[in-house]
Amino acid sequence: MIEIRNLSKTYKQQKVLSSINMRISTGIFGLLGPNGAGKSTLMRIMATLMKPTGGDIHIDSLSILSHPEKVRRLIGYLPQHFHVYPQMSPKEILDFVGVMKGVTNKKERREQIEHWLHEVNLTSKANEKIKNFSHGMKQRVGIAQAFMGNPKLVILDEPTVGLDPEEKLRFRNLLSKEGLNKSILLSTHVVTDIESSCYEIAVLKKGELLLDATVEELKELACGKVWEGTVPSGYLDNMAEDTILCSEHRGNTVHARVLADEKPFTGATMLEPSLEDGYLALLGGPSS
Repeated sequence: MIEIRNLSKTYKQQKVLSSINMRISTGIFGLLGPNGAGKSTLMRIMATLMKPTGGDIHIDSLSILSHPEKVRRLIGYLPQHFHVYPQMSPKEILDFVGVMKGVTNKKERREQIEHWLHEVNLTSKANEKIKNFSHGMKQRVGIAQAFMGNPKLVILDEPTVGLDPEEKLRFRNLLSKEGLNKSILLSTHVVTDIESSCYEIAVLKKGELLLDATVEELKELACGKVWEGTVPSGYLDNMAEDTILCSEHRGNTVHARVLADEKPFTGATMLEPSLEDGYLALLGGPSS
């Protein structure tokens, strides 16, 4: 169990996080929010890379402030920008991370390395230098190192950036398996990643916690507010930007998906909301 208690962070008199309170249990927990919401700051504090201005986080009953060294043994972390020495191989990186996480038995460490390289589809690249890897391959090494040492909490910041569709599917299947016995915090701008993997979700905006609920509860915020239909070209010009979810020009007409409390135009049909619709409804529209 992870408990975030009255967590705050201030940079140069500017509040980045304001009195955040959350509980994260076993399973996959999604974290959404626009740029500047404070998501990466929250995760860096959880990973003990940054101290909060106020409040605390308890991971398996250990305070990140009082016992940072012990906490680090319990967590795996993939930062938004994963950098390693370019001359190292995936096998060398995972071996180093394993030692740092206290996996001192060589046989056990070797077995974990082989397992995680297989899970991210990099077994055949185990001894190649990272400098020759694509961005997506480097990201897969980052995912593997986050799971080394069997951590109780895995923190993943934008993990699917650079992954092709096949590897994204492999990653989602990996999360599904690992979420059965550990807590995984998944932060991403790709709402479909959250929708396909998470049950619980939190939404941050400007350092404030807007919502801590289930994925279905977030969807419900847009119930009765999502409309679709075709209008003449130029019709949407007078409509507020924060109501237009998407639009597609088709000759002299525009097919649009709109967020509105009431029927926005003649012929509009009400739709079942997606998670993205609920998210945008909570934030106040696409332009928020």
